[in-house]
Amino acid sequence: MRLLLVEDEEEMAEALEVALSKQGVLIDHTMLLGDALELTRQHAYDAILLDRRLPDGEGLSFIPALRAAGAETPVIVLTARNNPNERIEGLDRGADDYLGKPFLIEELMARVRAVLRRPPSIAEKEVVVGSVKIDTLHPSVAIEGTPIDIPRRELLVLLALAKRRGRTVTRSTLEAAVYNYEEEIQSNALDAHISRLRKRLADAASGVAIHTIRGIGYLLKEE
Repeated sequence: MRLLLVEDEEEMAEALEVALSKQGVLIDHTMLLGDALELTRQHAYDAILLDRRLPDGEGLSFIPALRAAGAETPVIVLTARNNPNERIEGLDRGADDYLGKPFLIEELMARVRAVLRRPPSIAEKEVVVGSVKIDTLHPSVAIEGTPIDIPRRELLVLLALAKRRGRTVTRSTLEAAVYNYEEEIQSNALDAHISRLRKRLADAASGVAIHTIRGIGYLLKEE
């Protein structure tokens, strides 16, 4: 799962990034509405977490701009402006959900899962390749119904490959799925994730394998 966080409080943003990463979520963060709109053009997000008081304007003004660009990505407003009239205003102006600060990270994740269950959603709820089943709402993997413990980065690699099963996925596409836009990527980091993931799939007799397409990327297919 990949979320865009639009939040200008650095401490809040850092705390959310740490907490959500433990839930298997990849976070891109920006403080500005203009940058947020540009990021939505560059990446497909499962949902957007949006503050209201931002340096370049009212957060709610972002929603019509997002929809005008053709994006249906769910938007959850996270804000200290949480009296009933402000919640009504936020929902009436296009927010899919509205959560007042402070909040529990568990409640936030539950609300993210809830908006992703509502059609239309750009996110697949479950991705299946052979005996491998990936739950995207509660990031996890099971093979033949048995849960498999896979670290977050490897799970994101597997999900990116599984969504494009049977097709070659370029290295740049995989890196974009596994790292946020601010992270520095080591030259062999993706290869290391792929190597460990291959071993896990083989050890679990998953019946699927990752093939290297030399000079281009990787392909996941059933054996």
